[in-house]
Amino acid sequence: MKAREGRNSIERREAVERRALPTPERLRRAGAEVERGHSGQMTMRDAPLERAFARNAITAEQYSAGQKYRHHWYHAGLAGYLESVDLNRVFAIDLGAYTGMAKTENQVFHRQRYREAVQAAGKIGSHVLEWAVCREIPLEQVGVALGWSSRAQARAAAHERMKAALDALCQLWGIGGG
Repeated sequence: MKAREGRNSIERREAVERRALPTPERLRRAGAEVERGHSGQMTMRDAPLERAFARNAITAEQYSAGQKYRHHWYHAGLAGYLESVDLNRVFAIDLGAYTGMAKTENQVFHRQRYREAVQAAGKIGSHVLEWAVCREIPLEQVGVALGWSSRAQARAAAHERMKAALDALCQLWGIGGG
């Protein structure tokens, strides 16, 4: 009996481990930017901000400002929710949903800090930060959205805009020695 329970436990654990692994495509895209912890947990470090920092394309201060920007964006409730449509729901005006409004005082605080950061970074800089740092869209795609058609120019333009916006955030938040 115990042997069967032990075998079932191992089979369940193996099924969960297999299910939790990233796809081969995801691993290929991440390249060398994969970190495996002592518990077996895999951390993908292939977001544009992490890649730029790992390649010394941005300073530690700029990286810290980018993380803080993403923190305020996420905790402001701007990341959206992973949910599906309830097809059995009766569609009516739901005044209790407060769509778009902050639901907690914590969200109000983070939205205020996020708005200050957006204003400091400027229109284009905040656009680049929103898409590259918060939504983790590759810099090349962000550069194309800015109007560059060449892949190399798109990446370079988005990278320069991101660095300038991060410098503005460092100044706003007093990060770094300058």
